[in-house]
Amino acid sequence: MKSRLMMFAILALGGITLVLLSPAMLPAAWSKTDMTTMTTPAADDDDDGDIPENVVRRGLALAPVPLTYRRRNRSLVGLGSYIVNAQGGCSDCHTNPSYLPGGNPHLGQPEMINAPCYLSGGQAFGPFISRNLTPNAQGLPAGLTLDGFIHIIRTGEDDEPPVVPPGHDLLQVMPWPVFGKMATRDLHAVYEYLKAIPPRATCH
Repeated sequence: MKSRLMMFAILALGGITLVLLSPAMLPAAWSKTDMTTMTTPAADDDDDGDIPENVVRRGLALAPVPLTYRRRNRSLVGLGSYIVNAQGGCSDCHTNPSYLPGGNPHLGQPEMINAPCYLSGGQAFGPFISRNLTPNAQGLPAGLTLDGFIHIIRTGEDDEPPVVPPGHDLLQVMPWPVFGKMATRDLHAVYEYLKAIPPRATCH
């Protein structure tokens, strides 16, 4: 009798354990955990599957220039545009001047982005000149590979004059300490957007 009760108790405990460990019963934060290795997925992955469609559409609508993205990841381009045009304020420094005559919203005028000079750099901040971010002849934004672009944003290390004058090792005006905190997926999205905009000569 005692042995039967003991067996029943063991089976009951085993069943409770299985129920508690089933995915349906796990907390939401654990539901994506790999139960074989008990390690959670990387929080800074490059997955674009969770980009909301409304963000993608809004980003594509905000682009002040025609985009070429048929052979690129539409979701990343849209997210990149949303970051650049709605959150990052990139045009404020990398478009010279930022607005067309009569289109400065700071003066109460209807906003008109300077599309002919969009993100082509050339704005002077003392000895510092904003960089041309548009694609070069090889289609590389600012002439940078994705890895090079992310490195600059993460570290502020850019040795191309006149962006960094002699005696300066790090970008001084570009807010890279802020943008460098962005997820890799978001920086990749910005890069993909910059690849999709038209190339422009630097406006002076």
